[in-house]
Amino acid sequence: MSLSKTIINCLICPKCKSEIHNINGWYQCESSSCGNKYPIIDDVPILINEDNSIFSINDFVVGRPTTTVSRRSGSLANLLSSLIPKIGKNIKAEKNYKSFLKFLIDKPPSRNVLVIGGEASGSGMESLINSNEVELTETDVSFGSRTMIVCDGHDIPFSNNTFDGVVVQAVLEHVVDPYRCVEEIHRVLKTDGIVYAETPFMQQVHMGRYDFTRFTHLGHRRLFRKFKEIDSGAVCGPGMALAWSYQYFLLSFAKSKIMRKLIIYFTNFTSFFLKYFDYYLIDKDGAYDSASGYYFFGKKSDSILSDKELIKSYRGSQK
Repeated sequence: MSLSKTIINCLICPKCKSEIHNINGWYQCESSSCGNKYPIIDDVPILINEDNSIFSINDFVVGRPTTTVSRRSGSLANLLSSLIPKIGKNIKAEKNYKSFLKFLIDKPPSRNVLVIGGEASGSGMESLINSNEVELTETDVSFGSRTMIVCDGHDIPFSNNTFDGVVVQAVLEHVVDPYRCVEEIHRVLKTDGIVYAETPFMQQVHMGRYDFTRFTHLGHRRLFRKFKEIDSGAVCGPGMALAWSYQYFLLSFAKSKIMRKLIIYFTNFTSFFLKYFDYYLIDKDGAYDSASGYYFFGKKSDSILSDKELIKSYRGSQK
């Protein structure tokens, strides 16, 4: 996968927002007061503002692991892992991505989509990935099979009004300042551009030190207060939330990696069925108070949702 010329021409310096140009295998900022240079590694530009990121450019130059650790495919361990039932089930993503795609197709002429956290394809994304009618620009803070640009969501290295759509699935809990990231999403979207986001609520820490925040349904809506809502709700339900809690309760007693692995296998086998209750519960009022995660699908707006209007949109069972 490679960046199109149109997208390359929209790249900017993540630090000062000036234009950058590829000079002798480096992207160089044209601003004399900045002049930052950014390496290109295996055709992947490393566009990190080190003044505002927990990562450094050198992390990627030397191949230091960042948020994810590569796993060798085809190993016996991976084969056995694939046979273990999973406790998680994303009920809504496939349908939501089809709706997202339809909005894009109905909006000519361009259909450029930025994927933040796209080093691997997200749950339910197949319709978007396989579509010949959209151009995906997939970014992350780690190298992966789908990473086209390494960048930090706090400083997205694209000009204003570049993209028709932005996808940020299971990412905002892993950024230090999700409000700044959403401001950046708003900036790089075109007028009437659309965003699709999924973020956990009742889910324990994952990715260790790179896990910072959770949102209720209303908290998630407020995060996107500069967007007009198209749809929102629970994406993973209370059954999945209960399974996570059960697993992490037992993991609290474990100290060794072997014991943790055994507990994960045990709890997966003994609680995987809970996720199937979510097919019934996902749209119930109670799910808005107890879901494992929520989604937001919205359109860029010039107006800001007030907090008074926000609380009127509460849909839970505690009315």
